[in-house]
Amino acid sequence: MSEQRSVSGESQRSVLARLHLRGTPREGLLAGTWGFFIGFAAVALYGPAAHSFQVSMHLSPALVGLLVAAPQLTGSLLRIPFGAWVDKSGGRLPMLTLFGASIVGMWGLVFILVTAPSAGAAIYPLVVLFGFLSGCSVASFSVGIPQVSYWFPRDRQGTVLGTYGGVGNLAPGLFTFALPFAIGALGLPGSYLAWLAFLLIGSVVYLRIAVDAPYFQLRARGESEEKAQELAAETGQELFPAGSAWGALLLAADEPRTWGLVFLYFVSFGGFLALTAWFPTYWINLHQFGPEAAGVLGGVGFSILAALARVAGGPISERAGGERLALAAFALVVAGAAVLTTVASFAADLAGELVIALGMGLANAAVFKMVPKYVPHAVGGASGLIGGFGAFGGFAIPPVLGLFAAALGARGYAGGFFVYVVLGVTAAGVAGAFARAASRMRA
Repeated sequence: MSEQRSVSGESQRSVLARLHLRGTPREGLLAGTWGFFIGFAAVALYGPAAHSFQVSMHLSPALVGLLVAAPQLTGSLLRIPFGAWVDKSGGRLPMLTLFGASIVGMWGLVFILVTAPSAGAAIYPLVVLFGFLSGCSVASFSVGIPQVSYWFPRDRQGTVLGTYGGVGNLAPGLFTFALPFAIGALGLPGSYLAWLAFLLIGSVVYLRIAVDAPYFQLRARGESEEKAQELAAETGQELFPAGSAWGALLLAADEPRTWGLVFLYFVSFGGFLALTAWFPTYWINLHQFGPEAAGVLGGVGFSILAALARVAGGPISERAGGERLALAAFALVVAGAAVLTTVASFAADLAGELVIALGMGLANAAVFKMVPKYVPHAVGGASGLIGGFGAFGGFAIPPVLGLFAAALGARGYAGGFFVYVVLGVTAAGVAGAFARAASRMRA
């Protein structure tokens, strides 16, 4: 049980006012969630448009896999240093830095599409490059996690982080759904120009509403670390960073259980990123749907369902425990992937997609319920490692799925899901080990 003094909502506002601190936990959750939402949309940067790029640039399935995965590489690797940076300065500055890099990438993409619309395969390297840059904002996840966590007590982490992750995760689904319709109405250049406008406006809104937790406001005011923790504790803040940003990474890396959580997140969240980008291609090439229908199936059928499941997974993880929820969730992932691997009928494959979406969403919530429990001394560093290496699955898996398609033809779009069967079974084993450890801790 925390030794920090808890406060009621009313007295908390009074303490914040007395200390001349901005914001409330609710405002901290709103700002972090909004930042994550506008940044995380870049997960769907190329997936819904992959068929258009494939036709215009004459790409092989393997090159399509690399293209849709491009935003995930920078979005995953930057999570590590940016998640740790939060422990040093709070989340506002790291989040705005990521938005700046993404705006540069999106502007470059619009520029090349406008100035060289008929260049074909010659612009492929530039499109991939600007995908890397645009994907920087995907790293907003590991910034927002500690930004929100530091506002709330330990016993509310599951609910608030489930809400944060679920609402933020809606963005790729909404963009996967909307982008094919935008391309049909505005063309590729016009669609990405509209996206650039959205990113610019969203960044300005975040700049206006973002507020860091009390500890970071006090540190920015010049208070010593000890005094800042003492005063912040009066507001109800329970979680505090331990040492420097890189020290937080090292502390988290030195905890073996961090790496178990990394693997679970590689399968659940990395898998979510990969399939958000891949499912439109899957539905077009295996089942011969048009881009708009494929966007609906991939955006609503998979991505949005997984996001809503993540919201529900927060409260469930608080009642049942993150470990047990993770074990059940990965069983669903295995079941859904097995159907997608072996069956080629629309009804069965849609059911498989929905089951795997439900499993991944619940697993995502379960993993980050476990972070403050197993790495309470370095939440930001652990968030960076888990979010970074875990989300690397979003970059690593799509090219592998593309290799299956290149080797086996259209049938390979189904066969590639065997990768998820193997990953899901292994993740269920790791989740089971966490569940047994939790049982020993309670005994």
